[in-house]
Amino acid sequence: MKILLPFDGSAAALEAVQFAIRLAGDGLNTSVVLANVQEHASLYELMVAHDPQVIEQVSADAGANTLKPAQTLLEDAGIAFESEVSTGDPAHTLVDILENYGCDMVMMGASGTSTLRSALLGSVSNELLHAAGVPVVIVKATEDLEAELTA
Repeated sequence: MKILLPFDGSAAALEAVQFAIRLAGDGLNTSVVLANVQEHASLYELMVAHDPQVIEQVSADAGANTLKPAQTLLEDAGIAFESEVSTGDPAHTLVDILENYGCDMVMMGASGTSTLRSALLGSVSNELLHAAGVPVVIVKATEDLEAELTA
């Protein structure tokens, strides 16, 4: 089973990686596509940088750096993975990655925003839940992990 693991470096995203590792340890034959989506540069960034290629490179480097903790966990667990850093609207870009890699499932962390905020703004996990044509598992970070990461 190929699992898409969107990863933004948050505690919930780390929890999703650890959950995928636990499933593999319990016997699930799996490979992973780690994905990080960078948002497009703002008008200010474009005006200051003067060179769109510089912004693209900085964005790609930031995404690759964000993926490192998840890559280390997967390597240590012996789980095969591929990595993808893209730019765009997170939910739509993740659906594209899901389809391009032929993933069977999405497993992602949820930030735990309030119901009102999620209804007004829409969250990536909520959008992906409705847009993906495969099962989506939403993993919430435990309070212990969140406290450990913020300390």
